[in-house]
Amino acid sequence: MSAPDAPRTLRSPRALAERGLVEAEGLPLLEQVAARYAVALTPTVVEALRGPDDPIGRQFLPDPRELRMAPEERADPIGDEAHSPLPGIVRRYPDRVLLKPLHTCPVYCRFCFRREVVGPTGAQLDPAALRAAFDWIGQTPEIWEVIVTGGDPLVLAPDRVAQIMDALDAIPHVQVVRWHTRIPVVDPRRVTEALVAALRRPTPAWVVLHCNSHLELGPAAAAAISRLVDGGVPMLSQSVLLRGVNDEPAQLEALLRGLVRLRVKPYYLHHGDLAPGTAHLRTSLAEGRALVDGLRGRLSGICQPTYMLDIPGGHGKVPAGAPWVEPAGDGEGAAFTARDPQGQRHRYPPVSG
Repeated sequence: MSAPDAPRTLRSPRALAERGLVEAEGLPLLEQVAARYAVALTPTVVEALRGPDDPIGRQFLPDPRELRMAPEERADPIGDEAHSPLPGIVRRYPDRVLLKPLHTCPVYCRFCFRREVVGPTGAQLDPAALRAAFDWIGQTPEIWEVIVTGGDPLVLAPDRVAQIMDALDAIPHVQVVRWHTRIPVVDPRRVTEALVAALRRPTPAWVVLHCNSHLELGPAAAAAISRLVDGGVPMLSQSVLLRGVNDEPAQLEALLRGLVRLRVKPYYLHHGDLAPGTAHLRTSLAEGRALVDGLRGRLSGICQPTYMLDIPGGHGKVPAGAPWVEPAGDGEGAAFTARDPQGQRHRYPPVSG
Protein backbone atom coordinates (compact mmCIF):
# COMPACT_ATOMS: atom_id res chain seq x y z
CA MET A 1 0.00 0.00 0.00
CA SER A 2 1.38 3.42 -0.95
CA ALA A 3 1.86 6.07 1.70
CA PRO A 4 -0.81 8.77 1.86
CA ASP A 5 0.01 12.05 0.17
CA ALA A 6 1.64 14.58 2.47
CA PRO A 7 -0.43 17.68 3.19
CA ARG A 8 0.26 20.39 0.64
CA THR A 9 -0.21 24.11 0.33
CA LEU A 10 -3.45 24.95 -1.50
CA ARG A 11 -2.79 27.50 -4.23
CA SER A 12 -5.99 27.86 -6.27
CA PRO A 13 -9.71 28.40 -5.71
CA ARG A 14 -10.36 25.01 -7.31
CA ALA A 15 -8.11 23.29 -4.77
CA LEU A 16 -9.95 25.15 -2.01
CA ALA A 17 -13.32 24.04 -3.41
CA GLU A 18 -12.15 20.42 -3.58
CA ARG A 19 -11.43 20.62 0.15
CA GLY A 20 -14.83 22.20 0.82
CA LEU A 21 -13.31 25.50 1.94
CA VAL A 22 -15.14 27.63 -0.65
CA GLU A 23 -18.37 27.06 -2.59
CA ALA A 24 -17.93 25.55 -6.05
CA GLU A 25 -20.55 27.87 -7.55
CA GLY A 26 -18.41 30.85 -6.60
CA LEU A 27 -15.34 29.63 -8.49
CA PRO A 28 -15.61 31.96 -11.54
CA LEU A 29 -15.33 35.08 -9.39
CA LEU A 30 -12.72 33.56 -7.08
CA GLU A 31 -10.59 32.63 -10.07
CA GLN A 32 -10.71 36.27 -11.15
CA VAL A 33 -9.44 37.22 -7.68
CA ALA A 34 -6.67 34.61 -7.84
CA ALA A 35 -5.61 35.83 -11.28
CA ARG A 36 -4.84 39.22 -9.74
CA TYR A 37 -3.79 38.42 -6.16
CA ALA A 38 -1.88 35.28 -5.15
CA VAL A 39 -3.57 32.55 -3.10
CA ALA A 40 -1.80 30.12 -0.77
CA LEU A 41 -2.92 28.33 2.39
CA THR A 42 -0.45 26.06 4.16
CA PRO A 43 -1.60 22.83 5.84
CA THR A 44 -1.31 24.57 9.22
CA VAL A 45 -3.70 27.31 8.11
CA VAL A 46 -6.13 24.83 6.54
CA GLU A 47 -6.21 22.81 9.74
CA ALA A 48 -6.96 25.90 11.84
CA LEU A 49 -9.78 27.43 9.80
CA ARG A 50 -13.42 26.58 10.36
CA GLY A 51 -15.10 28.51 7.56
CA PRO A 52 -14.84 31.54 5.28
CA ASP A 53 -16.06 33.96 7.94
CA ASP A 54 -14.01 32.77 10.88
CA PRO A 55 -10.90 34.83 11.82
CA ILE A 56 -8.62 32.48 9.86
CA GLY A 57 -10.79 32.21 6.75
CA ARG A 58 -11.23 35.97 6.49
CA GLN A 59 -7.46 36.42 6.43
CA PHE A 60 -6.55 33.80 3.84
CA LEU A 61 -9.54 32.66 1.73
CA PRO A 62 -10.09 34.70 -1.45
CA ASP A 63 -13.27 36.78 -1.50
CA PRO A 64 -15.14 38.25 -4.50
CA ARG A 65 -15.16 41.62 -2.72
CA GLU A 66 -11.44 41.87 -3.50
CA LEU A 67 -12.44 42.76 -7.08
CA ARG A 68 -13.98 46.05 -5.87
CA MET A 69 -11.53 48.92 -5.60
CA ALA A 70 -12.53 51.86 -3.40
CA PRO A 71 -11.63 55.35 -4.67
CA GLU A 72 -9.08 55.95 -1.90
CA GLU A 73 -7.22 52.65 -2.44
CA ARG A 74 -3.89 52.51 -4.25
CA ALA A 75 -1.47 49.89 -5.56
CA ASP A 76 1.41 51.13 -3.36
CA PRO A 77 -0.52 52.37 -0.31
CA ILE A 78 2.46 53.10 1.94
CA GLY A 79 4.75 54.51 -0.76
CA ASP A 80 7.55 51.91 -0.89
CA GLU A 81 8.51 52.89 -4.42
CA ALA A 82 9.11 56.57 -3.63
CA HIS A 83 11.69 55.63 -0.97
CA SER A 84 13.57 52.88 -2.82
CA PRO A 85 17.06 54.06 -3.87
CA LEU A 86 17.87 50.66 -5.41
CA PRO A 87 16.19 47.24 -5.77
CA GLY A 88 15.44 45.56 -2.46
CA ILE A 89 15.98 48.68 -0.32
CA VAL A 90 13.36 51.03 1.15
CA ARG A 91 14.48 53.89 3.38
CA ARG A 92 11.91 56.16 5.01
CA TYR A 93 13.78 57.01 8.21
CA PRO A 94 17.37 58.10 8.89
CA ASP A 95 18.50 55.24 11.11
CA ARG A 96 16.79 52.18 9.60
CA VAL A 97 16.14 50.56 6.27
CA LEU A 98 14.05 47.76 4.81
CA LEU A 99 15.87 44.96 3.02
CA LYS A 100 13.54 42.90 0.80
CA PRO A 101 15.42 39.86 -0.54
CA LEU A 102 12.29 38.31 -2.09
CA HIS A 103 8.55 38.83 -2.64
CA THR A 104 7.42 35.25 -1.95
CA CYS A 105 5.35 34.19 1.08
CA PRO A 106 4.18 30.84 2.49
CA VAL A 107 0.63 32.29 2.60
CA TYR A 108 -0.96 35.33 0.97
CA CYS A 109 -3.00 37.56 3.25
CA ARG A 110 -6.10 39.02 1.64
CA PHE A 111 -5.30 42.47 3.12
CA CYS A 112 -1.59 42.65 2.19
CA PHE A 113 -0.33 46.16 1.40
CA ARG A 114 2.16 44.65 -1.08
CA ARG A 115 -0.41 42.41 -2.74
CA GLU A 116 0.29 43.90 -6.17
CA VAL A 117 3.91 42.64 -6.10
CA VAL A 118 4.02 39.51 -3.90
CA GLY A 119 3.31 36.05 -5.24
CA PRO A 120 4.83 32.66 -6.08
CA THR A 121 6.65 34.22 -9.03
CA GLY A 122 7.58 37.34 -7.08
CA ALA A 123 10.92 38.96 -7.72
CA GLN A 124 13.94 37.75 -5.79
CA LEU A 125 17.18 39.66 -5.56
CA ASP A 126 19.89 37.90 -7.51
CA PRO A 127 23.36 37.65 -5.90
CA ALA A 128 24.59 40.83 -7.62
CA ALA A 129 21.53 42.85 -6.52
CA LEU A 130 21.79 41.52 -2.96
CA ARG A 131 25.48 42.40 -2.86
CA ALA A 132 24.64 45.89 -4.13
CA ALA A 133 22.08 46.25 -1.32
CA PHE A 134 24.67 45.23 1.28
CA ASP A 135 27.20 47.64 -0.23
CA TRP A 136 24.68 50.50 -0.07
CA ILE A 137 23.94 49.75 3.59
CA GLY A 138 27.66 49.60 4.29
CA GLN A 139 28.19 52.99 2.65
CA THR A 140 25.36 54.61 4.66
CA PRO A 141 26.72 54.97 8.20
CA GLU A 142 23.47 56.40 9.61
CA ILE A 143 21.83 52.98 9.24
CA TRP A 144 21.60 51.48 12.74
CA GLU A 145 18.91 48.85 12.07
CA VAL A 146 18.09 46.65 9.07
CA ILE A 147 14.57 45.24 8.80
CA VAL A 148 14.52 42.12 6.62
CA THR A 149 11.08 41.75 5.08
CA GLY A 150 9.49 40.96 1.74
CA GLY A 151 7.57 38.74 1.08
CA ASP A 152 8.45 36.57 4.02
CA PRO A 153 12.23 36.28 4.35
CA LEU A 154 12.09 33.21 6.58
CA VAL A 155 10.94 31.09 3.64
CA LEU A 156 14.64 31.21 2.74
CA ALA A 157 16.70 28.17 3.68
CA PRO A 158 18.71 28.52 6.90
CA ASP A 159 21.99 28.81 4.98
CA ARG A 160 20.57 31.78 3.03
CA VAL A 161 19.39 33.37 6.28
CA ALA A 162 22.88 32.84 7.70
CA GLN A 163 24.47 34.49 4.65
CA ILE A 164 22.30 37.59 5.12
CA MET A 165 23.08 37.71 8.84
CA ASP A 166 26.80 37.32 8.16
CA ALA A 167 26.78 40.12 5.59
CA LEU A 168 24.96 42.49 7.94
CA ASP A 169 27.06 41.43 10.93
CA ALA A 170 30.14 42.50 8.96
CA ILE A 171 28.87 46.11 8.72
CA PRO A 172 30.00 47.83 11.95
CA HIS A 173 27.27 50.48 12.10
CA VAL A 174 24.44 47.92 11.77
CA GLN A 175 23.60 47.18 15.40
CA VAL A 176 20.25 45.38 15.11
CA VAL A 177 18.63 43.14 12.48
CA ARG A 178 14.87 42.63 12.49
CA TRP A 179 13.15 39.77 10.60
CA HIS A 180 9.45 40.25 9.82
CA THR A 181 7.67 36.94 9.34
CA ARG A 182 4.52 34.86 9.58
CA ILE A 183 6.42 31.55 9.46
CA PRO A 184 6.02 30.49 13.14
CA VAL A 185 2.22 30.56 12.90
CA VAL A 186 1.57 29.54 9.28
CA ASP A 187 4.40 27.06 8.61
CA PRO A 188 5.96 26.27 12.00
CA ARG A 189 7.87 23.22 10.73
CA ARG A 190 10.30 25.66 9.11
CA VAL A 191 11.44 26.92 12.51
CA THR A 192 14.24 24.41 12.94
CA GLU A 193 17.30 24.43 15.15
CA ALA A 194 19.26 25.26 11.98
CA LEU A 195 17.15 28.38 11.43
CA VAL A 196 17.59 29.47 15.04
CA ALA A 197 21.36 28.98 14.71
CA ALA A 198 21.36 31.01 11.48
CA LEU A 199 19.85 33.97 13.33
CA ARG A 200 22.40 33.89 16.13
CA ARG A 201 25.23 36.29 15.40
CA PRO A 202 27.06 38.95 17.45
CA THR A 203 24.69 41.49 15.87
CA PRO A 204 21.39 40.67 17.58
CA ALA A 205 18.45 39.50 15.48
CA TRP A 206 14.88 40.15 16.57
CA VAL A 207 11.98 38.23 15.03
CA VAL A 208 8.76 40.22 14.62
CA LEU A 209 5.83 37.84 14.25
CA HIS A 210 2.82 38.86 12.15
CA CYS A 211 -0.20 37.31 13.91
CA ASN A 212 -3.77 38.62 13.94
CA SER A 213 -5.85 36.05 15.86
CA HIS A 214 -5.35 33.90 18.93
CA LEU A 215 -6.59 31.02 16.75
CA GLU A 216 -3.23 31.17 14.96
CA LEU A 217 -1.42 30.35 18.22
CA GLY A 218 -1.95 26.58 18.20
CA PRO A 219 0.39 23.97 19.69
CA ALA A 220 2.71 23.82 16.67
CA ALA A 221 3.00 27.61 16.56
CA ALA A 222 3.66 27.74 20.30
CA ALA A 223 6.43 25.16 19.92
CA ALA A 224 8.02 27.10 17.03
CA ILE A 225 7.94 30.32 19.06
CA SER A 226 9.53 28.50 22.00
CA ARG A 227 12.34 27.24 19.78
CA LEU A 228 13.16 30.81 18.80
CA VAL A 229 12.89 32.36 22.25
CA ASP A 230 14.64 29.49 24.03
CA GLY A 231 17.34 29.75 21.37
CA GLY A 232 18.04 33.33 22.40
CA VAL A 233 16.06 35.16 19.69
CA PRO A 234 13.84 37.90 21.20
CA MET A 235 10.40 38.32 19.66
CA LEU A 236 7.91 41.11 19.10
CA SER A 237 4.58 40.95 17.28
CA GLN A 238 2.75 43.10 14.79
CA SER A 239 -0.92 42.70 13.97
CA VAL A 240 -3.32 44.34 11.55
CA LEU A 241 -6.70 45.51 12.81
CA LEU A 242 -9.18 43.58 10.66
CA ARG A 243 -12.96 43.55 10.58
CA GLY A 244 -14.28 40.18 11.72
CA VAL A 245 -10.84 39.00 12.85
CA ASN A 246 -9.75 41.06 15.86
CA ASP A 247 -12.01 44.13 15.93
CA GLU A 248 -13.99 43.01 18.99
CA PRO A 249 -12.54 43.49 22.48
CA ALA A 250 -12.64 39.78 23.36
CA GLN A 251 -10.88 38.82 20.11
CA LEU A 252 -8.12 41.39 20.51
CA GLU A 253 -7.60 40.66 24.20
CA ALA A 254 -7.27 36.93 23.52
CA LEU A 255 -4.64 37.63 20.84
CA LEU A 256 -2.57 39.99 22.99
CA ARG A 257 -2.71 37.81 26.09
CA GLY A 258 -1.87 34.74 24.01
CA LEU A 259 1.21 36.40 22.53
CA VAL A 260 2.55 37.53 25.91
CA ARG A 261 1.91 34.09 27.38
CA LEU A 262 4.26 32.76 24.66
CA ARG A 263 6.89 35.45 25.47
CA VAL A 264 6.14 37.60 22.43
CA LYS A 265 5.80 41.31 23.22
CA PRO A 266 2.97 43.01 21.27
CA TYR A 267 4.63 45.85 19.35
CA TYR A 268 2.34 47.35 16.69
CA LEU A 269 -1.34 47.09 15.89
CA HIS A 270 -1.56 48.50 12.37
CA HIS A 271 -4.60 50.26 11.00
CA GLY A 272 -5.51 48.53 7.73
CA ASP A 273 -3.69 50.05 4.76
CA LEU A 274 -5.53 51.35 1.68
CA ALA A 275 -4.56 48.34 -0.43
CA PRO A 276 -6.82 47.59 -3.41
CA GLY A 277 -9.82 45.39 -2.75
CA THR A 278 -9.53 45.42 1.04
CA ALA A 279 -12.31 47.80 2.13
CA HIS A 280 -14.44 44.93 3.49
CA LEU A 281 -11.66 44.09 5.98
CA ARG A 282 -10.82 47.62 7.05
CA THR A 283 -12.27 49.29 10.15
CA SER A 284 -12.62 53.04 10.51
CA LEU A 285 -10.02 54.95 12.47
CA ALA A 286 -12.71 55.94 14.96
CA GLU A 287 -13.53 52.26 15.60
CA GLY A 288 -9.87 51.37 16.01
CA ARG A 289 -9.17 54.23 18.40
CA ALA A 290 -12.16 53.31 20.58
CA LEU A 291 -11.11 49.66 20.64
CA VAL A 292 -7.52 50.44 21.66
CA ASP A 293 -8.62 53.01 24.25
CA GLY A 294 -10.73 50.27 25.82
CA LEU A 295 -7.65 48.13 26.44
CA ARG A 296 -6.32 50.62 28.99
CA GLY A 297 -7.05 49.40 32.49
CA ARG A 298 -8.20 46.02 31.18
CA LEU A 299 -4.88 44.54 30.05
CA SER A 300 -1.42 44.49 31.56
CA GLY A 301 0.94 47.09 30.14
CA ILE A 302 3.10 44.37 28.56
CA CYS A 303 0.06 43.35 26.48
CA GLN A 304 -0.44 46.84 25.02
CA PRO A 305 0.65 47.42 21.39
CA THR A 306 0.91 50.86 19.80
CA TYR A 307 -1.92 51.49 17.34
CA MET A 308 -0.23 52.78 14.18
CA LEU A 309 -1.28 54.49 10.96
CA ASP A 310 0.97 54.34 7.90
CA ILE A 311 0.14 57.64 6.20
CA PRO A 312 -0.66 56.93 2.53
CA GLY A 313 1.86 58.16 0.00
CA GLY A 314 5.03 57.23 1.86
CA HIS A 315 4.83 59.85 4.63
CA GLY A 316 5.70 57.37 7.40
CA LYS A 317 4.09 55.67 10.37
CA VAL A 318 2.61 57.60 13.27
CA PRO A 319 0.55 56.56 16.31
CA ALA A 320 -3.11 56.57 15.33
CA GLY A 321 -4.18 58.55 18.39
CA ALA A 322 -3.94 62.23 19.32
CA PRO A 323 -2.01 64.42 18.71
CA TRP A 324 -0.73 62.65 15.60
CA VAL A 325 -4.14 61.82 14.14
CA GLU A 326 -7.19 64.03 14.70
CA PRO A 327 -10.76 63.99 13.36
CA ALA A 328 -11.36 66.42 10.50
CA GLY A 329 -15.13 66.38 10.92
CA ASP A 330 -18.01 64.87 12.88
CA GLY A 331 -19.56 61.43 12.61
CA GLU A 332 -18.45 57.82 12.30
CA GLY A 333 -17.39 58.12 8.65
CA ALA A 334 -15.55 61.43 8.94
CA ALA A 335 -12.08 62.01 7.52
CA PHE A 336 -9.01 62.48 9.73
CA THR A 337 -5.90 64.63 9.54
CA ALA A 338 -2.56 62.86 10.13
CA ARG A 339 0.65 64.70 11.04
CA ASP A 340 3.78 63.03 9.67
CA PRO A 341 7.16 62.92 11.52
CA GLN A 342 8.24 66.11 9.71
CA GLY A 343 5.18 67.99 10.96
CA GLN A 344 3.31 68.08 7.64
CA ARG A 345 -0.42 67.35 7.72
CA HIS A 346 -2.23 64.93 5.40
CA ARG A 347 -5.89 64.09 4.93
CA TYR A 348 -6.83 60.48 5.68
CA PRO A 349 -10.05 59.50 3.89
CA PRO A 350 -13.27 58.37 5.58
CA VAL A 351 -14.12 54.69 5.60
CA SER A 352 -15.82 53.43 2.42
CA GLY A 353 -19.06 51.52 2.28
